[in-house]
Amino acid sequence: MELQLDPVFQTVALAVLVLILAADLLIILARPHIPSPRESALWVVFYVVLALAFAGILVVVAGGEVAGQFVAGWLTEYSLSIDNLFVFVLIMSQFSVPRRYQQQVLMVGIIISLVLRAVFILVGATIIENFSPIFYVFGAFLIYTAIRQAFPGGDHEDDTQRENLIVRMLRRVLPITDSYDGQKLLTRVEGKRVFTPMIIVFAAIGVTDLLFAIDSIPAIFGITESPFIVFTANLFALMGLRQLYFLLGDLLERLRFLHYGIAFILAFIGVKLILHALHVNELSFLNGGEPIEWAPEISTWISLAVIVVSMAVATIASLTIPKKADAKD
Repeated sequence: MELQLDPVFQTVALAVLVLILAADLLIILARPHIPSPRESALWVVFYVVLALAFAGILVVVAGGEVAGQFVAGWLTEYSLSIDNLFVFVLIMSQFSVPRRYQQQVLMVGIIISLVLRAVFILVGATIIENFSPIFYVFGAFLIYTAIRQAFPGGDHEDDTQRENLIVRMLRRVLPITDSYDGQKLLTRVEGKRVFTPMIIVFAAIGVTDLLFAIDSIPAIFGITESPFIVFTANLFALMGLRQLYFLLGDLLERLRFLHYGIAFILAFIGVKLILHALHVNELSFLNGGEPIEWAPEISTWISLAVIVVSMAVATIASLTIPKKADAKD
């Protein structure tokens, strides 16, 4: 299941991708604006094509199995990132972030998310290498997360409550104004340097990113154990997230069955992880510490098919099945 990739290729690929992300950030800082639907769509298409082109390079460099794992991991992270957008919408609305500066906020959030996920990936890879039973833990956690997704007892509201706690804590320890000063974190009021509400928005985004990283990293490790594939899949998923936020806009509210699709994907990967853990079992109280041969290994291509079909069904159902209130009208 572990993949071996040329270290030189990995270094060059990561350097190029980080440069693309940095260029994207510089464009935003140089020209803050509200992107049009056409601009957002072109950027989303660009990043999707870029991800597929990278998959094509992986086919040549490392073979179809590696490329398949990347695509499956990328689609998994992309679908989870779309769910992340719901919380971003709540944060922007709750703190009345001027739409003109939402691009910068999203980009900072993406960078925070990337750093957090890099840390989680390194920690996860180290644990997997030294403690294979962690797959049981990851699998059980994903199944639990899937149940939370399928039956949300105000899941996004819970995120908002956490953000409110962060807000209260920040206001106790930091001087914060009630109004924004452009995109600045610091401003002057009566000669004193104080923070703007932007610091609260960044903190809320950071907490949200942390929570989503905890959910998403075990999911992608259920598809591949290669830290390089895990990181690049996360990087590509996050690259198009900012543009997707502006492209989808109000459409996000219509994707009311999306959480079922995500829940099914998480549950499927959770089961896959537990089956893999059984297949390479080292726990002494299970089968005498020997691998359980009857436990099937689910292929990358089956995983990819399940991910694509789940998201397609959830999206189509959301857009075609009317709400009960609408049906009565």
